[in-house]
Amino acid sequence: MLSDLLENKMNDGSRHFVDLPEVVFFDELYDHTEELDGAQITEFITDGVVGMWLDFEFHEHEFSVTNQFGDYWFFVKDPECPDEILFEIIEHFRQLLD
Repeated sequence: MLSDLLENKMNDGSRHFVDLPEVVFFDELYDHTEELDGAQITEFITDGVVGMWLDFEFHEHEFSVTNQFGDYWFFVKDPECPDEILFEIIEHFRQLLD
């Protein structure tokens, strides 16, 4: 498991907390998000070719994922979201992306 979370604060106040390798197409990432118990996908935007944004809620927090430079970048709207929740998300997606 990762021991350090990213602390990148974005202009909108959200926190960029982890990058994971983009080793699957984003339709598989979408399907894997649906398998995260308690997650609810709220929006999915894609050009159908290379770019995507996926928004979901999990444990009453809002998350976004986008693909940039060969990685999936994960964001949480509330920068004070507990690390335990962030690690739960990381572990779930590492099953697919590691």
